[in-house]
Amino acid sequence: VLYVQMANVTRLCASKSIVTVNGEYPGPTLVAREGDRVLVRVTNHVAHNMTLHWHGIRQLRSGWADGPAYVTQCPIQTGQSYVYNFTVAGQRGTLWWHAHISWLRATVYGAIVILPKLGVPYPFVAPHKELPLLFGEWWRADTEALISQALRTGGAPNISDAFTINGLPGPLYNSSAKDTFKLKVEPGKTYLLRLINAALNDELFFSVANHTLTIVEVDAVYVKPFPVKTLIISPGQTTNVLLTAKPFYPKANFYMSAAPYSVIRPGTFDNTTVAGILEYHNPHSASESSFDKDLPLFRPTLPRFNDTGLVTNFTSKLRSLATPQYPAAVPQSVDRRFFFTVGLGTRPCPVNATCQGPTNTTQFAAAINNISLVLPSTALLQSHFTGKSRGVYGSNFPVLPLSQFNYTGVSPNNTNVATGTKLLVLPFNASVELVMQDTSILGIESHPLHLHGFNFFVVGQGFGNYDPVNDPMRFNLVDPVERNTVGVPAGGWVAIRFLADNPGVWFMHCHLEVHTTWGLRMAWLVLDGSLSNQKLLPPPSDLPKC
Repeated sequence: VLYVQMANVTRLCASKSIVTVNGEYPGPTLVAREGDRVLVRVTNHVAHNMTLHWHGIRQLRSGWADGPAYVTQCPIQTGQSYVYNFTVAGQRGTLWWHAHISWLRATVYGAIVILPKLGVPYPFVAPHKELPLLFGEWWRADTEALISQALRTGGAPNISDAFTINGLPGPLYNSSAKDTFKLKVEPGKTYLLRLINAALNDELFFSVANHTLTIVEVDAVYVKPFPVKTLIISPGQTTNVLLTAKPFYPKANFYMSAAPYSVIRPGTFDNTTVAGILEYHNPHSASESSFDKDLPLFRPTLPRFNDTGLVTNFTSKLRSLATPQYPAAVPQSVDRRFFFTVGLGTRPCPVNATCQGPTNTTQFAAAINNISLVLPSTALLQSHFTGKSRGVYGSNFPVLPLSQFNYTGVSPNNTNVATGTKLLVLPFNASVELVMQDTSILGIESHPLHLHGFNFFVVGQGFGNYDPVNDPMRFNLVDPVERNTVGVPAGGWVAIRFLADNPGVWFMHCHLEVHTTWGLRMAWLVLDGSLSNQKLLPPPSDLPKC
């Protein structure tokens, strides 16, 4: 049972009232086992409308429990409850849950840990201990007021004041040393860290001073293990790493640090560093709990904020296990091919107003294939299920950009985007190939795209404009990484494949919240199959009404 309620929290020397689940920030960890049926009753005790999304859960035929507001459900209104009912089928690893309406996920989020079936080991060395590490983003201001003001002015919202690890900003922020996440380890033991990027608008580099991390899983799918000094994790993504403590007591403490990756102009993102502390159990000390602040403290060397080379190097090492036990079921043939541009743009200012967008006559916008999705005032899935789609959505989302241009070259003169509520319809079980191309309009940028309801295989990526003749020849169809959120490279493209085996309406959007708000989002409508077990189940009786 989850209660959405306000709680007073003090960070960076200031108290504020925030939306929480059960009064906890971050929220409670949900632990399940592969194959479990999960029932979560959510009661809303705050003044805001609320929904929760179970990020990365497949939701086979249970789209009503997916959570994005006005896509699969109307929000849970103040004083109302809704039971999210779903089965965790064929998945194990780290996922997470978060609010999926407006910017409320700033404080409403928590980990999901799915254990393997009983008796099934991890495909790597069993850790001594495991724990979630959630990266968050903290504003001194109220984030709901902040984004509504930005939407009124057409400008970019104010950047955050700090990053957090498990809700704590740590010693590199003013008078926050007392709010530091500490991990105490024993020499020689191995720890499984379940990393989750729950920040709103920032991809993050993460590194532990003088320690190597072994990547073993991303987005709840095992990967071929490989060692790194520094990893990149984008909002929406999870990464499981093994950290093996040094064999002997090192007489030192070590920062575990995260700082943003961004190719946009400094000053337009929160370029600060969050640190937690890795400390060792001292075999010669009688006291167990005390933190020895007199020991030398090592800091990791984090990359420059715009080190795209490191990001590419890291993502290109991710490979599925592709073993008999954990196969990579990559679609080898393709039924439907799509090409989407993703990026920023503008909309004209309302008549007789001045805006704070790129110019004083425009406001910021974002789009997929130049369509900035406008969410309806009712839920798309319900409109589809009841056959009442007229006036709610169209089924004519463009399969490729309506006007072609040099996507990563000089920007076209007209940067205005169209608005609309259009879905892209897929027949049941179609195998889909989608190429997502970043554009240079208002500057190239990396966009972490999240697809609800599916995992997909990342079969290719590159820089510049996608070449439909030569680039597919280099696709990896053997052991590509399988995930639910992928970064479209800054000034480049990424190609994914998935099987549309899950009927329903499935949101796909940039997981940088500011871009989603501006319209960098669309939805797929996957039709029912012919068999009874290939159809969307009917909605639960307590589904919220708009």
